[in-house]
Amino acid sequence: MEDTIFTKIVRREIPADIVYEDAETLAFLDVKPVAPGHTLVIPKKPVRNIFDVDDKTLAAVMRTVRKIAPAVRDAVGAHGVHINSNHEAAAGQIVFHLHFHIIPRHDRNEFSFWEQKETASRDAALLAEKIRQTIG
Repeated sequence: MEDTIFTKIVRREIPADIVYEDAETLAFLDVKPVAPGHTLVIPKKPVRNIFDVDDKTLAAVMRTVRKIAPAVRDAVGAHGVHINSNHEAAAGQIVFHLHFHIIPRHDRNEFSFWEQKETASRDAALLAEKIRQTIG
């Protein structure tokens, strides 16, 4: 895996505003936040994204997301948080080291949802079957 800005943060080669650390994960403020308190949670182990993370590492990251989310919400007086993660360039991943964004939200109107489209029930049923057959 390539060396990323996140692996450099883990090694303390570049500074970050770290809010939490344990043996397997690190949480720090995003340098270009969408909202005050926008926090990233990463595994210390270099993993590109959801497609190649092992179950143990993913579980550790999600435990940290669960621990940090209410702290971020409460620290900035938000009413909720938006938790998201992008996987591969086509989905918007920029840093190719698995990470989850915790973005505090005060109001639903603070961000736009992606456009939703209707799907014919037959098309949905066929797609669901295709996905079921692809699950390994």
